[in-house]
Amino acid sequence: MNRPKTIFLDIDGTLIEHTEEITEQLTAKPNLLVGTLETLTEWDRKGYNIILTTGRRESARKVTEQQLSELGIFYDQLIMGLGGGIRVVVNDRKKNKTHDTAIAINLDRNEGIEKLKEL
Repeated sequence: MNRPKTIFLDIDGTLIEHTEEITEQLTAKPNLLVGTLETLTEWDRKGYNIILTTGRRESARKVTEQQLSELGIFYDQLIMGLGGGIRVVVNDRKKNKTHDTAIAINLDRNEGIEKLKEL
C-alpha cells in the first residue's frame, strides 16, 4: 500500500523569493517563485501532506500566515523558528527495506520547486 508522501518545504528561497533583510521579508509583499502554486496543487491532488518550515521566529507567525494566504500558498502545517543551521531528517527504514523512507533535496536559492512537481 502506498501512503501519501509528506513534503517538508522551506518558505524563503524555495516558495517565495529570499531577500537578505529579514525586515524586508516581513514587511514587503513577497514575490512568489515560478511554479510554486502549480506544484503545490499537483501535490495536493496526489494527497501529499505539505508541511512548511522556516527559520522565521515564532513571533512572526501572524505576518507569515498572512503573506502565505495572500499569495495563495496552502499547507497542512507550518513549523517556525528552525533557525538558519543545517536541517537533518532522520527516519526509520521499513522491515522489507525495499525503499528509503526519507530523502533530501537541496535547491539553489530562489530556484523554486517547479521541477519537483513529479515527486
